[in-house]
Amino acid sequence: MKVDFDYIWTDKKRTVFGLPISFTRYFLTEKKFITRKGFFNIVEDEFDLYRVTDKKLFLPFGQRIFGCGTVIINVKDVDTPQKEVKSIKAPREMIKLLDEQVEKMRDAYNIRGRDMYSGPRPHFNDHYYDDQDNDEDDNA
Repeated sequence: MKVDFDYIWTDKKRTVFGLPISFTRYFLTEKKFITRKGFFNIVEDEFDLYRVTDKKLFLPFGQRIFGCGTVIINVKDVDTPQKEVKSIKAPREMIKLLDEQVEKMRDAYNIRGRDMYSGPRPHFNDHYYDDQDNDEDDNA
């Protein structure tokens, strides 16, 4: 059973001379980014767009000659924390489309990028408050 989505962007991994001779295909939908690999045995990996934390554009000389590039996407995801979208045509346009959809999904879920980062929580010294309470008791 084949499930069709409304794709905003799709491309294949480019190989020799920038030709799409590959069994790796990328899809950008309104809510997800999907990677499909394989010919006989197909494996799909996807992540929700609101989970994207950062992206990087990698333009090696061999890909640049043919108008290709690699986009590295960091995602707050357990099995795929870093997704490489290898050797695609017009990578800057893809990043622009990705940015637009990420913002739409974050607005829809009311999430900002900073909400997904976990960092140290402020630590309050309990002894400080105990000392103040004791000082008040001593003065009374």
